[in-house]
Amino acid sequence: MDGIHDLGGMQGFGPVSKDPHEHAPWEIIPKVLLYVGASKLKKFNVDQYRHAIERIVPLQYLAEGYFERSLTGLASLYVETGVIDHRELEERAGGRWPLSLPVGPGREPPPPPKFLLKVGDRVKTRNIFVSGHVRMPAYARGKRGVVIERDIDIHYPDAVGNGIPSGYVPTFHVEFLATELWADAEPGATLVMSLCQDYLEQVES
Repeated sequence: MDGIHDLGGMQGFGPVSKDPHEHAPWEIIPKVLLYVGASKLKKFNVDQYRHAIERIVPLQYLAEGYFERSLTGLASLYVETGVIDHRELEERAGGRWPLSLPVGPGREPPPPPKFLLKVGDRVKTRNIFVSGHVRMPAYARGKRGVVIERDIDIHYPDAVGNGIPSGYVPTFHVEFLATELWADAEPGATLVMSLCQDYLEQVES
């Protein structure tokens, strides 16, 4: 989805701090909640977790830090899946607890590909705009790269991230010149992404 979370390559947010992060004791809580909700209770999957963070109200998203956003997304999933009532959550938290925006429509899984890409194939990412979850950043749309490795098969993120069942789809490591993604990038630098074949089109060299 096109949202405030997709900030790769955006300007105006200041320099990225390289200072080591001093973890607060509470920051372990999101990791525990993710493990319990996804692995133990099996109430949601990792793509739904990612999408819950993407659905956070933009102003709230920018105001919160990494672990706060993670906690907001997980609390939203626990409420949405009926593990806890929103009112009970706020009572236990001792105040208001804004949740992520409601889940929108996702995309059905694609049909099995007629052929599989192979190492060395030149590809171009599809210029797609998805209202739900998608595992490709906006800055990579419509860009040319080269397949360098077959990755694992995964459940289609655009479907399962929105609660739609999906079988496995093939993914590939695709290498892009940094200058293909950002015109003023360092010459010779490259970036590798793991992308579903459904996001890619084979092109002539």
